[in-house]
Amino acid sequence: MPSFKIDLSTAVVFVATAPEPKLVNKKTSERAVDRETGADLSTVGLLVSDEGEGNLYQVTVPETGVPEGLAPGTPVAVTGLKARDWENEFNGQKRHGISFRAVAITPLGA
Repeated sequence: MPSFKIDLSTAVVFVATAPEPKLVNKKTSERAVDRETGADLSTVGLLVSDEGEGNLYQVTVPETGVPEGLAPGTPVAVTGLKARDWENEFNGQKRHGISFRAVAITPLGA
């Protein structure tokens, strides 16, 4: 499925939830891995505020693009944010949604 670039040039972005390992299987704690680079993946909650509206997004990022100590409340820049729609069937029920992926998240300021 195609992915779509998200323009954050006019938005203010903050970390809402600290990075956590993205798991393929919660029972075995198997980590999700980037298919192209082999890097472990993490999920970070981001609050994006733009044009008077704020939204919370769970964004998948390669571990190499997440700096140590990234904490809630930190203003950040997001590199290469894309959205992709998905659909699957589990136990006879169809599910669908939008997933978000970024190349890197970088703290702003000192």
